[in-house]
Amino acid sequence: MSATKARQVAVLEEDELRAQVYRLLANLLRKAPEEGELKLISGLSGDESALGSAFQKIAKTAGNSSAPDISDQFDQIFVGVGRGELLPYASYYLTGFLHEKPLAKLRTDMAELGVARGNNVSEPEDHIAALCEMMAGLILGDFGEVVPLQRQKEFFARHVESWAKLFFEDLAATNSSKFYGAVGEVGAAFIDIETDAFRMIES
Repeated sequence: MSATKARQVAVLEEDELRAQVYRLLANLLRKAPEEGELKLISGLSGDESALGSAFQKIAKTAGNSSAPDISDQFDQIFVGVGRGELLPYASYYLTGFLHEKPLAKLRTDMAELGVARGNNVSEPEDHIAALCEMMAGLILGDFGEVVPLQRQKEFFARHVESWAKLFFEDLAATNSSKFYGAVGEVGAAFIDIETDAFRMIES
């Protein structure tokens, strides 16, 4: 996704942390990590919460994995011959088909927020990696001013909450990759946290 303006407002530390998790998920779901990225991920730590435990698991699996192996696992899950095991698109999860109404609604909201698909991106905008990147950009103000929490909540409810938890649970349940299974656990736990937090915001 591309930004139309520079960031104009300082971001709270907790929101920076939220954006970092979204960016981590976006990066890992867009392409398989390289060796340097795996080394960084292997240094993650966490507490005894669901998200903290998932971070511990992804760190352990990253430390015990090689980039070529994870690249093969990524291809099996998301690429495959013809198609991978999972189709990480909102339209597919919500309607059973690609390029449906969820994508059209997303494009309308993207236009209103000043978010444009990058010139080098071929995937539809409702790919889970793109949506995670958009959430990070809304939080950090990458597409203009920092987007208020109420507007973040509306975008999350319309385009993420409705299907991302199920996708991450499917990813966590895959037998093709312990590493991407751990990514799924991180994503599912984080979506739960975001959902609960947004519910506390008055409409």
